[in-house]
Amino acid sequence: MPDHLCISIRFLGGAFHGRADHGEPEWPPSPLRLYQAIVAASAARWNERGRLRQADAALRWLEQLPPPVIAAPPAHATQGYRLYVPDNVGDLVGKSLARGGEGSIADYRTEKSVRPLAVPDEAAVHYVWPLATARAGFDEHRETLTAAVRSITHVGWGVDLVVADVSILDESAARGLNGEHWKPGANGTGTPLRTPAAGTLDDLNHRHHAFLNRVTANGGLVPVPPLTIFGITSYCSASQAPQLLQAVFVLRKPDDSGFRAYDAARRGLHVAGMFRHIASQPEIVRSVGWSNDDARRIILGHGETRGDAHKPVQDGRISFLPLPSIEMREGSERVVGSIRRVLVTARGNLVPQEFRRLTHRLDGQELTDEKSQETAAVIFRQGGKDGAIRPYFEQSATWATVTPVILPGYDDPRKLRRRLDDSAVPLSADEKAEVLRKLDARIEHLLRKAIAQSGFSEALARDAELDWRSTGYWPGTAHASQYEVAEQHRRYRRVHVRITWHSPDGSLLEVPGPICIGGGKFSGFGLFAAQPEIAT
Repeated sequence: MPDHLCISIRFLGGAFHGRADHGEPEWPPSPLRLYQAIVAASAARWNERGRLRQADAALRWLEQLPPPVIAAPPAHATQGYRLYVPDNVGDLVGKSLARGGEGSIADYRTEKSVRPLAVPDEAAVHYVWPLATARAGFDEHRETLTAAVRSITHVGWGVDLVVADVSILDESAARGLNGEHWKPGANGTGTPLRTPAAGTLDDLNHRHHAFLNRVTANGGLVPVPPLTIFGITSYCSASQAPQLLQAVFVLRKPDDSGFRAYDAARRGLHVAGMFRHIASQPEIVRSVGWSNDDARRIILGHGETRGDAHKPVQDGRISFLPLPSIEMREGSERVVGSIRRVLVTARGNLVPQEFRRLTHRLDGQELTDEKSQETAAVIFRQGGKDGAIRPYFEQSATWATVTPVILPGYDDPRKLRRRLDDSAVPLSADEKAEVLRKLDARIEHLLRKAIAQSGFSEALARDAELDWRSTGYWPGTAHASQYEVAEQHRRYRRVHVRITWHSPDGSLLEVPGPICIGGGKFSGFGLFAAQPEIAT
């Protein structure tokens, strides 16, 4: 069997401070982060601060390998700590001192919250590449690569101390590595991690040269360019919720005098429709780089050719999810209120740059009421996630619907309920119990199907603990039958659902949001919010 190259890093301090592109915690550490650590360690190992020579060929071989499989232990968020960072105001302090003042840089500090991930003590993260097609290159560079990897001192911040090593594993040993196994995926719903690519080393050398020469002869400062040559790979694990591209928009009145609020049960579908209408306008579609057919597929959800019967879209698609505010009421009770924000997400294979162009173009647009043709609201991109919508994005083992799940199929295809209602042929108690058991089994099957169809792994769908009913689990939600739905969904049953996620070993598993499943999930039906207090 082909051997596998395995680079292992073992954290010594129990914490990892690395952050992803938008400041969120990064786990597992990206292959690019590991590659940069190897490059830095190579420069230190052979004292080549200006230009890499000893490890150049080995690093170029490594950057062209396909994305590795990553085996990583679980990492958990922490309360963190605070730093007080000096502001860049040395010129002001200097002027004060020159005038005989008592200026001090200690008077200019900014509070900074730091929330590292907690990693099990001395836990190892393994990066595994198959060597079936690259063995000759590895044999050539093995000694250099091993020396470079063993010279790594930290991955993440400078305080994230590690020891690292290289090993060769057979297929069985590679599969048996401890930790969650993260594999490169192709459906775009995993965790996006940066990976090295051909040219990454040259770009790192260019940045290093720019850093060394950032101060000009006349005292000017030349900004150091960001790293631009790398890949982004979607990584998935068996216990991971799908990670979606996302942007939150706030609904404002046309005169910007306050929020524009909509009732969640009666007007949620209307809000999603207004968003879909403005996003599909030709001028916006063209600015993103899409054709009209692209817009029909990605925004409107039409996978069929014009004139044919409707066909669901199998690839990338945009979702418009109205977010009812979750408000604090008297007695510290959280209650579902009106819609004041909308979450725009992308499912499937959609180019991140195109999604960002779309959300940029939507910022500041006017939503038009279909009946009156008047401006109903103005939408603005919201930078953060305030308390009213934070439960949609938290990490929790227990989640409950804010809008009901539309089952992806008939809940009673065998017409069993007719037997319960048939007074001419009364059923015994045991017969009634058996009919109800079959009906519940059908609903449970459809709910697990909906979970899997939304991008969750089969393991998560199988091990989830499910409860359902017609009334909501959140205060303020309406009866499931009272929500206005599209014509094609009216024949399917709607239920409120509570999910408690479990690992295969039965332990509670905290899953991050957003979570939206079932029919109508592209318009905000089957939207869940975290209920962490239930899981404790």
